[in-house]
Amino acid sequence: MAKKKQLPLPLYDEVRELNESLFNEEGAWETPEYIKQNMVHTFRYYQDAALRFFHYSQAANEFRFRNVNHVLFNMATGSGKTDLMAGLILYLYQERGYQNFLFLVNTNGVLSKTIDNLTNMASDKYLYASQIEIDGERIEIRQVQSFPKTQSKNTIYLKLATVQRVAADIYTQKENAMGEEDYARNKVVILGDEAHHYSASTKSEKETEQSWEKAISTILNANEDNRLLEFTATIDLENKNVYEKYKDKVLYRYALDRFIQDKYSKNVKRIQSSNTDLDNMMNVVLLSEYRRKYALEEHGSYIKPVIMFKSQRIDASNAAHEQFNELIDTLTVESLKAFLNRQSHIASEDDSETLALAHDYYRENEENLSEIVRDIKREFAPNRIINANDTSQSGILEKGHYEALNSLESPTNLYRVIFAVARLTEGWDVLNLFDIVRLSDDPKVKGTKATTMSEAQLIGRGARYYPFLLNGERSFTRRFDDDSKDSLILETIHYHTINEPQYLKNLVAALDEMNLPTGEDKKNPLIDVKVKPTFKRTDVWKYGKIYYNETIEVTDNYYDSLEKYGVDTKNDVVIPYISALKEVGYKDIQVQEDYSNAYNVAVTFDQRYLNKIMNRLSFYHFSNLKKYIPLLKSRDEFFEEKWLNIYNRTIYVTIPRTLDSSVLTASEKLNILKRYFTDVAKQIKSGYSKQRGTGKFIGYPIKEYIANYRKRVPNYDTGKTFIQDSPQKVDRYEIKENYFVYDSAIINLTEKQLIERIAERVEELQEEYSDVYLIRMDENMHRESAKNNKLKLHQFGSGHDEVNLAGFQPDFILYLQNSNYFIQIFIEPKGRNIEEEQWKEDLLMYINEHEAEIIFEDETEDVKIKGVKFYTMNDGRGTIRQIGEIAIGRAFKGLSVEEL
Repeated sequence: MAKKKQLPLPLYDEVRELNESLFNEEGAWETPEYIKQNMVHTFRYYQDAALRFFHYSQAANEFRFRNVNHVLFNMATGSGKTDLMAGLILYLYQERGYQNFLFLVNTNGVLSKTIDNLTNMASDKYLYASQIEIDGERIEIRQVQSFPKTQSKNTIYLKLATVQRVAADIYTQKENAMGEEDYARNKVVILGDEAHHYSASTKSEKETEQSWEKAISTILNANEDNRLLEFTATIDLENKNVYEKYKDKVLYRYALDRFIQDKYSKNVKRIQSSNTDLDNMMNVVLLSEYRRKYALEEHGSYIKPVIMFKSQRIDASNAAHEQFNELIDTLTVESLKAFLNRQSHIASEDDSETLALAHDYYRENEENLSEIVRDIKREFAPNRIINANDTSQSGILEKGHYEALNSLESPTNLYRVIFAVARLTEGWDVLNLFDIVRLSDDPKVKGTKATTMSEAQLIGRGARYYPFLLNGERSFTRRFDDDSKDSLILETIHYHTINEPQYLKNLVAALDEMNLPTGEDKKNPLIDVKVKPTFKRTDVWKYGKIYYNETIEVTDNYYDSLEKYGVDTKNDVVIPYISALKEVGYKDIQVQEDYSNAYNVAVTFDQRYLNKIMNRLSFYHFSNLKKYIPLLKSRDEFFEEKWLNIYNRTIYVTIPRTLDSSVLTASEKLNILKRYFTDVAKQIKSGYSKQRGTGKFIGYPIKEYIANYRKRVPNYDTGKTFIQDSPQKVDRYEIKENYFVYDSAIINLTEKQLIERIAERVEELQEEYSDVYLIRMDENMHRESAKNNKLKLHQFGSGHDEVNLAGFQPDFILYLQNSNYFIQIFIEPKGRNIEEEQWKEDLLMYINEHEAEIIFEDETEDVKIKGVKFYTMNDGRGTIRQIGEIAIGRAFKGLSVEEL
């Protein structure tokens, strides 16, 4: 499916360009220390970027004559919008002199949560340090109902209210209520949370006299210095009226798919079942307890997984609550055994893998079932259940149980289960929600598009990552390999759905519309990939070896010049002119310009340019630079002769004859320098390692290192961008022919095509070699054993265009042996990121060109180590031809046009 065309957002695009421009006077601006020091949480990179974008809109020269007083931050649920608000309050107070802040939201539940976040120092959710201090002055945040006429120094006044209340006060003048003139007296910042609710009149193409939208506009326009900062995860830009309102106001975007790809969330899996509600309840209880016990028994970590039972109607939810209490109350060892037996009899390949893991745990611990039943009765007792129902139109935090619902991660909070009828549950930022169970309710009630979208949004909120303690440390991103057992149990939220076709169709469509990557949690066990018994009977298995080069330790003293990283510091630098509008590295030459009869122009620059670049590129912050250049004494020293030698060399730009040197504006020169410094940073990073390769190749016995391994096939079915970023579907293919060492391969389409093309040449190879074997070197194979980390290829020798000391494992080895010698050919298929990983292909070519540098542990062996170019789809680089020339001294017979 084609991706939707992105609608232009002029303000966002302008500030993004400004962010990339090194001539931006504010380009070196970073999140101030007073924000870092006065907040509990450290900003993530995208929160830093959002704050920086706002700073540009208020301070950059480009906005000097524009009053950017209304902006919107479009950021994923769970990405920390409230943290960003807290930082913006400090920024606006310190940098712009604002003392009056009006926080607006449309529900009392979110309001209560935010009061805790911003004003309640006793709350676990409080976002500021216990004492806010800026420039040696203590700052007080004072919650008020109205902004005082006389304002105290070092005080931030914060009015937190529902938009309904504020709008009523604007339209109905009454005592102690804030009217338009009160918002005109002193400049005010409005913080509008869940802003998608404030455009009802825009959506309906009419501006009612007393709408929320009109009230907010009245407050904003009461004083020319007033500011409106809106925040939402869901903005309907497809609605033409909403788009027209916000196209010049969207300042920053951080979408859900990026949030999930950055691993800031749990994974999401669906468990689709035709079980009764009672059986689903029992299953989720067993799964939840298994999560708790697994964390404790396998990792020594205490977690308290929470279950939410979601209904369509309050009476159905209350009835389910009673059923659940009875289920737990009447649970016995015998009834649990009977349940597990019943589940095993109806089990199928389509059942949930995670539930199967839980069931197996209880069956394996049958002698402890009496203790397990006691634990379940304690953990799911009535006093550990919250019934959060009020009205189908309310959020989960609206009435009652607010404190309990908003502190579910606390060790003193014992609640494990929530029964609720809730819509969007906005503001509910619980992290240890691991299971949401959609109860069947009335079978006549189908999942409408609106209902399933609401549920998809609930799943998105529940996907917030839970930073549980592991080995004494917390992580705020996923730690385990996706689909591993650890990840399935400890880093995945499961949505247990009813198995009704139309409902499931609408739910999947809603998840896909949100671009929330998820898949059905079917039994997706680790697939066994085994070495063929026929191969184990061969002499190659018994006596053969595979060769990789040895590494030696590198001390800090080794890195005494940038040449050791592969950076040329002796010669002048020549860079082709590319407009600042194009993002490329300085060595890139594939550009839309005619360089015939081009001419070189020296780029003149002073220290200001270098300072801007070093401040703007975080790699060059001294604390980071020092990690890679241990002998560096200061950032200024980096420019000097000992290191980059920038003052004794000239940087030239090659300009096409179609242009003249006037194109080298200050902004373009900064762009040119940025490209050069970005490439140098890349060279330094890739050239630094605690180990480096040598030309000595060690033979490792095949029978000790080529082993059975296990691997899963990924199974996402939603999340368009997520899937489009990995277009090559991975699957398992059985390979019966003896030339392939394993019985099967879990590979993508490029890898499959490579195997097929080599298979077509096996007979021709066997005319020259008695032993012809293709070995798949899967990362999962060498993950099974620490010793297999030796099986990596490293750069050796000198003269590499790009120094990269990190080792890598080529995906395939073609093993060829006859009575005279043995040839080992490294082959690496590549479907994307070819430019980024060019150094790998260069290393494979270097092996061929520098045979004299290669020595072997056993010099009596007649061994040849070879490499070939990346194999790409349809063999665009002529890899198969190259294999033929290495193996048989000529091209294979019958090569296709592309292979020639």
